[in-house]
Amino acid sequence: MFRIHEFSSPSGNLSSVYLRTDGEELVIVSEEGAWPLPRGALQAVFMRYGAPFDESARSSLVASFRVGEGEGLQHVRHLAGYDVIARDYLVYERAQDEALCALAATVTAALLRLGQAQAARG
Repeated sequence: MFRIHEFSSPSGNLSSVYLRTDGEELVIVSEEGAWPLPRGALQAVFMRYGAPFDESARSSLVASFRVGEGEGLQHVRHLAGYDVIARDYLVYERAQDEALCALAATVTAALLRLGQAQAARG
């Protein structure tokens, strides 16, 4: 599993959200459950919220994850000169396309909503 976001829960404990692949299916996993994502959800979220990834920006690679054929995610941490705490970003890479970057919290919220909405529809 690939951790895409970590946050403090209302109880004060650290809680994590992950992505995993089940065969050809991408699944988002949190303490509340696991939800298969609609096909193309990851690309759609990055097309909506992502911006071109600036490879010259000072960031450190936390982890990387192969999503499918020609698709991948990187979890990077960036500390801008004016920030006190580093921010976590996800970078979506697809063969032949420009890499897109978005805040991990934003991507996580969108993917959780998509997975839960698909499950509710049955």
